[in-house]
Amino acid sequence: MINNFVEELTWRGMIHTVMPGAEEHLMESMRSAYVGFDPTADSLHIGNLVPIMLLAHYQRCGHKPVALVGGATGMIGDPSGKSSERNLLDEKTLRHNQEAIKKQLSHFLDFEGDSDNSAVLVNNYDWMKNFSFLEFIRDVGKHITVNYMMAKDSVKNRISSDASEGMSFTEFTYQLVQGYDFLHLYKEKNCSIQMGGSDQWGNITTGTELIRRISGGKGFAITCPLITKSDGSKFGKSEGGNVWLDANRTSPYKFYQYWLNSSDEDAEKYIKIFTFLTEEEIHALAKEHKEAPHLRVLQKRLAEEITMMVHSKDDLENAIKASEILFGNSTSNDLKQLNEQTFLDVFDGVPQTELAISEIENGMDIIAALAEKGGFLKSNGEARRALKENSISVNKEKVTEDYRITSKDLINNKFVLLQRGKKNYFVLQYKKT
Repeated sequence: MINNFVEELTWRGMIHTVMPGAEEHLMESMRSAYVGFDPTADSLHIGNLVPIMLLAHYQRCGHKPVALVGGATGMIGDPSGKSSERNLLDEKTLRHNQEAIKKQLSHFLDFEGDSDNSAVLVNNYDWMKNFSFLEFIRDVGKHITVNYMMAKDSVKNRISSDASEGMSFTEFTYQLVQGYDFLHLYKEKNCSIQMGGSDQWGNITTGTELIRRISGGKGFAITCPLITKSDGSKFGKSEGGNVWLDANRTSPYKFYQYWLNSSDEDAEKYIKIFTFLTEEEIHALAKEHKEAPHLRVLQKRLAEEITMMVHSKDDLENAIKASEILFGNSTSNDLKQLNEQTFLDVFDGVPQTELAISEIENGMDIIAALAEKGGFLKSNGEARRALKENSISVNKEKVTEDYRITSKDLINNKFVLLQRGKKNYFVLQYKKT
C-alpha cells in the first residue's frame, strides 16, 4: 500500500521544495528514491538525521529507499555551503566508513526484508572508479554547459565570497559527478527521485537535467529545509563539536542530554522531524507540555524516542539513570552501575583531585579526603563543621566524622564522588602509581 509521502512530510515541517509532478509520480506506484551521505568519517552525526528520516519515512510510505555513500564524491568535495576544500580519502578508509554508516542506517531502514521496498546501499565509487576522464567529458560533460553550472548558487556563492580563495576545477565538477549518480541510478535501479537538504537543489537538478538530455526520461527532486535552532546557533553542534551517532564518539548519555536540553520551541519542531510519533500523539504531547512546561514533557519524549532509535533501550535506560544522578534521588548502587565514560560525562566539569590508590589500602580518613588530601573543602575545621551539619555524602550516601574511604567505595575501580549539600560535587580519582 502506498501512502502519501509528501503529505506526511508536509505536516512534519520537512518539505522545502517539491519538483512539479513529484507527488503525483509517487502516488502512482512504488518508486525508488535516493539520498547521498558523505563518507568522510566512520560515523554519521545528528546533522545527517534529517536525510535519514526522509528515507525512513519514504520506506514506511511503501517506497524503496536507496542510501548512496559518496565514495567518489567524497574524494572531490561538495562546494555547497563550504568555504574551503575538504580532505580527500583513500579507498580502504572509504570502505571502512561505508560499513560503519550502513550499520547506523540499519537502525532506521530495513535492508534485510524480503519486500520489494527493502532498502539498498550503494557507493558511487563502484561505478566511477573505472570511468576515464576522457569518457566522462565526452559522455557526460558535453550535455551540460558551463553557463548552466555557473548559474548554481553553490558555485556563485563560492566564487563571489570575499573569504574564498576561489574554487578548484575538481570542486567545480562536483555537480556533474553527482548529476551522473542520479542518471546512473535512474538507468540501473529505476531510481526516479533524489532527495536532500535545500542546499542540494542545484546538484539534484543537474541530475534531472542529465536524465532528460541523455535518457529522455524524467527525474524528480524533493528537498527539506536546513534545520536551525531557535537561538540562531547551528543545529547538531555541542560545545564538544558534532553530536555523533557512534556511542564511542558521543556517549548515549551526552546524546540523550543534547535532546533533553532543547528549548520548548525547538522540541516542538524536532519531535515532528526526528520521531515516528503520529500527528495526534504529538498534538497531545504539545498540549500536555503547554499545561505544565516545567515538566519538559516534549523534551523527555523526544530524547527518549531518538536515543532508543540511534542506540538501544538499555542505553536509554542507562542515560535516564545517569541523568537522575545529578537531579534525582539516586543511590550509591545507581552510581556504581555507571561505566567509566558515562561517569566522566555526568561529572564533566566537576573539580577533581588525583590521589595514589595506595592511600586507601588501610582506609583514608574522611576529613583528610575532604580537606588536606582531596582539597574539596578549605580546611579540616570546615570539613568537621560540614560533617556535623550532616551535609557530606560519599557516593550519594551521608557519612559521619569517623568514616574512612576504602577500595569498596571505588566506582570503576578509580573514582569516589564527594558531595556537600545537593549540588556541590567533587571527584577523587585514585590511580595506581
